[in-house]
Amino acid sequence: MKCDANTFSKMYERIYKDLYRFALCMMKHTQDAEDMVSESVISAYENIRKLKDEKAFKSWIFTILANKCKKKLISFSNKELPIDDYEMETEQDMGISIDIKKAFLVLTEEERLVVALSVFGGYTSSEIGDMQRLNASTVRSKRKRALEKMSYILEP
Repeated sequence: MKCDANTFSKMYERIYKDLYRFALCMMKHTQDAEDMVSESVISAYENIRKLKDEKAFKSWIFTILANKCKKKLISFSNKELPIDDYEMETEQDMGISIDIKKAFLVLTEEERLVVALSVFGGYTSSEIGDMQRLNASTVRSKRKRALEKMSYILEP
């Protein structure tokens, strides 16, 4: 796809909040989330010619972001951070409440990915399944179990 900086900027502008929210839910820390979004945007811009259809931009950049987050989380796996280190900067978190962030802590990486793609990315079970190489019904089951886990934290 041929794309100038202005066109790329307009496409990115429509989804940047969702990208950040997704990254924050995956990474748990604002700085890490910002880094992952930045790296993903740079990578997407450098490789925009590989995108065949502008309509697929959102899915494409979310896939890039998800992969970058997964790689970073793998590098963190030996350095597990305690729950107390979870940042609570509500103003920078662009509307994600502290309770929601705590609820995301109980999820596995895969569960966070499925819920975040569904909630923040707006993807269907089939689309998430295609992105993660899972059956759509498996995605629905994982999302349901993850949301049930989160509900225990969110209930008063």
